[in-house]
Amino acid sequence: MTTRTATESSLVVSYLVMPADTNPAGNVHGGVIMKHIDNTAGIVAYRHARANVVTASIDRLDFHNPAFVGELLTLKACLNYVGRSSMEIGVRVEAENLLSGEVRHIASAYLTFVSLDEKHRPKEVPQLLFQTEGECRRNREAIERNKMRKLEKQKEKKALGDCLPSDGVARSESSKS
Repeated sequence: MTTRTATESSLVVSYLVMPADTNPAGNVHGGVIMKHIDNTAGIVAYRHARANVVTASIDRLDFHNPAFVGELLTLKACLNYVGRSSMEIGVRVEAENLLSGEVRHIASAYLTFVSLDEKHRPKEVPQLLFQTEGECRRNREAIERNKMRKLEKQKEKKALGDCLPSDGVARSESSKS
C-alpha cells in the first residue's frame, strides 16, 4: 500500500453566493453550505483513496457567522486521519466580502468518508504521511474524535438494545398492549 501526504489531497474551492442560495434576508441557507462542505470533503477523500468514497458521518458542523449573497465562499479541506478504509477530512468555510475584502470564518466541520471497491465493500486506503507540526496536531485531535465516535456508537447501540423487547423487534407503545 502506498503512502500519500495530506498536502497531495488537500483542496481549496471557492464559490460565489448567488440569490438562489439564500433566504429572503440574503443569508446563505445552511443546507447550501453543508452541500459544499460534503462535496469538497468528498473530493479530498477521492483524491487520497483514488477510489469511490461515501460519506459515513459528519461531526461538529458548527456555523459561526452568516454568509450573504454576493460574497465569495472559500472552503479549505484537508485529511486529518486515515484508518484502514476510512478517512477524516476537516473543512473550514470562509466568506469574503468582495467589496471590502473582509474575510469571516463561516463554518467548520469534520467528515468521515469510507473508500469502496467495485463491489461496494470497504477498500483499504493509502496511509497518511504528515509533513508539518500542524498536520501532526490535526491527526492527534482526529484520533481522539475517532475514539469518541466509537464510544458514542457503542452507547447508541446499547441504548437501542435496551429499548427493544427480547425478540429484537421494536414496537410502538400502542402495539405493546
